[in-house]
Amino acid sequence: MNRMMKSSMILLLLLLSMVWIVGCTEKQTPTANDNTQSQVSQDSSNKLEKVELTISAAASLTDALTEIQKSYEAAHPNIKLNFNFGASGALQQQIEQGAPADLFLSAAPKNMKALVDKALIDTNQQRTLLSNELVVIVPKEANTTLESLEDFKKEDVKKLAIGIPESVPAGNYAKEALTYAQLWEPLQAKTVQAKDVRQVLQYVETENVDAGFVYKTDALTSSKVKIAFPVDPNSYSPVQYPVGIVKSTKHSKETEAFYTYLQSKEALDVFVKYGFSIPK
Repeated sequence: MNRMMKSSMILLLLLLSMVWIVGCTEKQTPTANDNTQSQVSQDSSNKLEKVELTISAAASLTDALTEIQKSYEAAHPNIKLNFNFGASGALQQQIEQGAPADLFLSAAPKNMKALVDKALIDTNQQRTLLSNELVVIVPKEANTTLESLEDFKKEDVKKLAIGIPESVPAGNYAKEALTYAQLWEPLQAKTVQAKDVRQVLQYVETENVDAGFVYKTDALTSSKVKIAFPVDPNSYSPVQYPVGIVKSTKHSKETEAFYTYLQSKEALDVFVKYGFSIPK
């Protein structure tokens, strides 16, 4: 009897050992399905790896590009657009000094040409994208009536804001218009210079100045200002916005894709919505 019990116990232990070994083997050996799911997960992770693009763009493009950013990133979840908004002249200098940038959108052809001449942007990878116009704005509740540049001579116009002509295209266009009207020198005592066109807009919004030169698109973004009058287009150079791919980009494929998208009807419709014009 003892012998039979010992045999039964040994047999039971052997069976339990076999069950344990089989269980461990099943846990440690991945199935074909497990391998497939793992591969799919890894592929998805690779496909969604984020690529960040740095876009240096004129300050006047802020609102339109912010809207375009939302739709583009939604359609391309692996792309993150980082915008560096500022005066076109300052952005040009940053790129010349090696600051990271994949794409450049300028508010003046001369800033793009400077980078093309220095071989920092390929002439075949840049083109004119948009156009704009210069206007004079005043605070929404202003009592002063301004109808032309000559009205800046009035005594109740004490401060006039423009962008720094050397670095801000809108400021340079304003200088051209005032020079054309022979008012640049006579109005120097009233002139307040700003770092970019958005700062001019801010000065007028806060009533720190009586009037300012901005683009039509900037004027349309604010409920705190109104357009006094459009500046005669014959008195300043055409306002053109070129876009170009910076040669030093480390993400050529993704940059070219966004460069092409900016020229699409979908993107251009957004620019038109904010008051820009499309060159014919």
